[in-house]
Amino acid sequence: MNANTSRRNAAEREEGAQLFDRTTRDLPPGRHQFHKERMMAQIHETQAEERTAAKAAAPARTRRFQLPRPAILLPALAAALAGVVVAGVVASGGSGVKDEGVATGPALTTTVGTATSKGVPQLLDRIALAAAEGGQPAVGPGQYIYIESRTATTFLKTVDDKTTLASDELHTRQVWESPDGTKGWLIDPAVNDSPEGETLSLPDEQGNTPEANLNAPSYDYLAELTTDPDTLLAKIYKETEGQGNTPDQQAFATIGDLLNESYPPAELYSALFKTAAKIPGVVVVDDAVDAVGRHGVAVARLDETSGQREEWIFDKKTHVFLGERIVQVNENSGEDALIKPGTVVYTSAIINRAIVDGIKQTPSKTG
Repeated sequence: MNANTSRRNAAEREEGAQLFDRTTRDLPPGRHQFHKERMMAQIHETQAEERTAAKAAAPARTRRFQLPRPAILLPALAAALAGVVVAGVVASGGSGVKDEGVATGPALTTTVGTATSKGVPQLLDRIALAAAEGGQPAVGPGQYIYIESRTATTFLKTVDDKTTLASDELHTRQVWESPDGTKGWLIDPAVNDSPEGETLSLPDEQGNTPEANLNAPSYDYLAELTTDPDTLLAKIYKETEGQGNTPDQQAFATIGDLLNESYPPAELYSALFKTAAKIPGVVVVDDAVDAVGRHGVAVARLDETSGQREEWIFDKKTHVFLGERIVQVNENSGEDALIKPGTVVYTSAIINRAIVDGIKQTPSKTG
């Protein structure tokens, strides 16, 4: 969360929110949630700046403020609809409210796991080996990459100048994408206006066909990337320059995005873990829980600016990637202090990653 966010007036903020709402629909899978978190963070900081300026210039006044969408990227390990708490996560206080397609409720919390730098290279070597041995079937002409996950978010919600901590309920997210990234579909109640979902196909609503890149990759784009860890890391640093709070944290987040909701070819998939091992500050968390309650070991990195730790969770025996989560580890100041250590800001669990023969087909419904 950038402390140097420039000031915007109300009209500019509204215009930005509308632009965000349009453009996120056209992003390839995996980018919607992260863009939401960053946009919401910027809006939150802008709002705080404007409140400070208003207090200095005029008497206090009540003002209604509506965030573009309550769902963030960076996201119950909280329970399902019956109110059962998923293992490792506690829902504390509050009641559910329906808003923009998914119910909102209390903040998601967990026990902050102990992190250590010992054993990081060895663990990532084992994960890379497991990835190489597991293989990844190639995507053929006319086929689509299908990824199904369960995801949820905790976020700051401001209404009538009062900010509270809330969360989206744990829900299913499904994405389909063609190998070249020009055709796709998204079903995610935290994003969609319709339960049928919406197209991710290009060109977008403005008639543009953006080129694939590290932050919005297609399968064909990933297939052309180098698999040499040093060269790949240099490319990540170069192409993400100026993004995130630090170059190292952004590099880690970029690789995390590729793991969570893309389909890297087998050789690249293995190379991503070897690349991550070269980023300073990477640690191991012995016990972490994904969005559906599966325990695993996490490869993680702490963002010193936000105090949040991004954790990639792997099965302790097979080293298969289970999902990821972002946990608040350090205390914050101001309204961000509402996000207490132990808050699960975002959680995701991969349920299925497969190749299918058409949009809206699932592995159990192909043919």
